[in-house]
Amino acid sequence: MLVQPGVDRVTLDGKPVEVGERHHYVVLNKPAGVITTARDPEGRPTVLDLLPPELEQVRLFPVGRLDADTTGLLLMTDDGELAHRLAHPGHAVAREYLAVVAGVPGEGDLRRLRQGVHLADGRTQPAAVGLVAARSGLTKVRVVVTEGRNREVRRMFDAIGHPVKELQRTAFGPVRLGRLRLGGVRRLRRPEVESLRAAAGLGTLPSPLVGKGRVGAERSQDTGL
Repeated sequence: MLVQPGVDRVTLDGKPVEVGERHHYVVLNKPAGVITTARDPEGRPTVLDLLPPELEQVRLFPVGRLDADTTGLLLMTDDGELAHRLAHPGHAVAREYLAVVAGVPGEGDLRRLRQGVHLADGRTQPAAVGLVAARSGLTKVRVVVTEGRNREVRRMFDAIGHPVKELQRTAFGPVRLGRLRLGGVRRLRRPEVESLRAAAGLGTLPSPLVGKGRVGAERSQDTGL
């Protein structure tokens, strides 16, 4: 008899038996112009097109979304429970971005972001914001949010009058982009997955990770904007 993990309950002498289900966990560095979906009716490239051959037959799906113009870290997995919890605003898992915005936000602008700004779908949760550098009428800002609303960071800066010109996600929870090349994919290490599960309020992994090691032609790059 086959047992379906997450559906069937298995017991031995009246005691529950944990049935381990091995999943895939990867992070990719999404380029601009790539769509965070399985297929696009307009024929644009999708994040699935970035996966190497050894992952083409695995039903991976993205954890949340990045809009077409946003680059950077995107988690992908076939672990539905973890993906749902990470994307749910109730768990307040932090997302870190580097934004290049028009002009130079003043201290009052930054205070508004830190306190929460009013958007069409409600007031945002307080964000952690810090200036990184400014030149030629543009400012690089590091911002950390916990809600994951649609185009949230872009709309936040629109609300304070400093529209985003470039946006890159650099971290999702404890997982950082690091020096993964643009368009590159790598598997998460077990400690990274365990950290993500802890951030999502889940216990330790019940079984080893599948597909350990490198993915495709993984290379590094400088991830500064």
